[in-house]
Amino acid sequence: MTTQMHGSRYPARPHPSRRLIGLAMVLGLVLTTVTATTVTAAAASPPHSGTRDFGPNVTVFDPSMPVSQIQAALDATHAAQVNNEMGTNRYAFLFKPGTYGTAERPLQIKVGYYTEIAGLGASPTDVVINGKVEVYNRCLADGGTSNCLALVNFWRTLSNVSINVNSAGQDGCRSTANFWAVSQAVSLRRLNITGANLSLMDYCTAGPQYASGGFIADSKLPSVNNGSQQQWLTRNSEVAGWSNGVWNQVFSGVVGAPNDAAFPNPPYTTLATTPLSREKPYLFVDAKGTANVRVPSAQKNTSGVSWANGMTPGRTIPLSDFYIAKPSDSVKTINVQLALGKNLLLTPGVYDIARSIEVRRPNTVVLGLGHATLTAVDGSIPLDVAGVPGVIVAGVTIDAGLKESPVLLRVGKQHGHGLSQASNPTTLSDVYFRVGGPHVGKANIALEVNSDNVLIDHTWVWRGDHGVEGFTDTQRWNTNTGRYGAVINGDNVTATGLFVEHFQRYNTVWNGDKGTTILYQNELPYDPPTQADWMNGDVEGYAGYKVGDLVKNHNLYGAGVYVFNQNNPSIHTENGFEVPQTPGVKLHHIMTVNLSAGTIDHVVNGVGGPADTTKIGQPVYVAEYPAP
Repeated sequence: MTTQMHGSRYPARPHPSRRLIGLAMVLGLVLTTVTATTVTAAAASPPHSGTRDFGPNVTVFDPSMPVSQIQAALDATHAAQVNNEMGTNRYAFLFKPGTYGTAERPLQIKVGYYTEIAGLGASPTDVVINGKVEVYNRCLADGGTSNCLALVNFWRTLSNVSINVNSAGQDGCRSTANFWAVSQAVSLRRLNITGANLSLMDYCTAGPQYASGGFIADSKLPSVNNGSQQQWLTRNSEVAGWSNGVWNQVFSGVVGAPNDAAFPNPPYTTLATTPLSREKPYLFVDAKGTANVRVPSAQKNTSGVSWANGMTPGRTIPLSDFYIAKPSDSVKTINVQLALGKNLLLTPGVYDIARSIEVRRPNTVVLGLGHATLTAVDGSIPLDVAGVPGVIVAGVTIDAGLKESPVLLRVGKQHGHGLSQASNPTTLSDVYFRVGGPHVGKANIALEVNSDNVLIDHTWVWRGDHGVEGFTDTQRWNTNTGRYGAVINGDNVTATGLFVEHFQRYNTVWNGDKGTTILYQNELPYDPPTQADWMNGDVEGYAGYKVGDLVKNHNLYGAGVYVFNQNNPSIHTENGFEVPQTPGVKLHHIMTVNLSAGTIDHVVNGVGGPADTTKIGQPVYVAEYPAP
């Protein structure tokens, strides 16, 4: 199936697989030193006294700095990170309030792996970039000139800025839009984009131009070309228009969202309001230049942006109330600071975690900069959150280690023993998981939620289908072991943007009652060697999304399960979704699709035809289950 973008000659096409051929890994380089202003905080406390030090991989720009100097720093990091998919370097670039770039000399930013671009204003309109902030396809063949796609453009962040799109100096094709060609683990938050369209695919490079994202929240956007994006969630935003959709496009609380009455042509799912939302915490500096963290409050049944009528509702925490951690800090030191009442800010880098970081105090904020990464050591649980209200974990990546961990992030030790609050949910925002990829990884469960009243706002839970571990695809099944992606045991848990892929049993198991998921994306594991390795008792395979047999109420909006059994194309999976047959469990706009190998026999509980190799790339939809 080929779709044509409105008002453009460039075609957008669904892709048959994310299989990578000839992927070259380029090690990151050292960031060019830049003289930049530092962020100061009142009442600084040891061990970071006086000027707040975010470490060598955080650069804070001031609008008085020459555009050429800012451009050079950003270009150097992009050159180092554009192909550094499995590297260990992490960077954050923070912009103090003001205007950057001019009509004659725009600031044109390209964002590579493990890079965060963020404004330090109280409102997105406080930081204005005259220019662009972009991600292009990676070209993986012929010396970087062909096989150009966005399927592995993961792990980068853009937030809290206004972009007045200026294409000065770019060629004819590049001048047609601000390009953001990405896939999973990439978030756009608190943006105000004007001046040109936003394209979520890169149609200016040689094909195939595939993309597999993605997530937008709390943003005012111009007309958006979705293009070849397989799936996308836009939440609590405003859009001037939206064109195209491949398989699964979801809008929740979006002013200007397209109507979904014709589903699946186009494949839109639209909710007028978001039942539960909480925006991600963000750094900002006040009029005195003092740094703070704004912690938005939870909202129910909302639409549009949170900053339309002033500062986003919530509370402000001075940076002095945070312990600013570096990768060299011990977990013991971090836990002592948490026990003393500090919040936690993780500066960019990779942290080896041999015992759990323990979050026990209600309303604690754990905020990562520049995709700060926690790696399990000796089978640890890297992050363990108590069943208390209001904890927020945001901007953190968690990796499995060489020895199997029982779980990588646990929220509440046991269901029914916590002290949660519906009005103040524990919230996970832009929290990502990896089992394999940069190194061998082993975990029984990646994300386990035992507490009630938890909000998961954008996560990618990934057992690696490729990486640099040094073994073949046929060996990966017994080496990178991850049984379950997300296991939700708590009641009243909401997920907005749940991406879970490649786990060896159920990718998602939802045992808690009164749960809600708004956009679910799953790829079944690519690598079972035989059908015998992919059996659930007498049942062929594990559903990509399993709602527990005892659940009475559950809602799922806009969901897809994809199959690509590359190691053995004869393998079958009986159902993409498996749910109890009860009136309170309702699935809206779900689908399965074959990416080129293997078969899913039914969409849900024996309903829906097979996603097999006779219809590669053609979704099999079930609009409502149970049928009305």
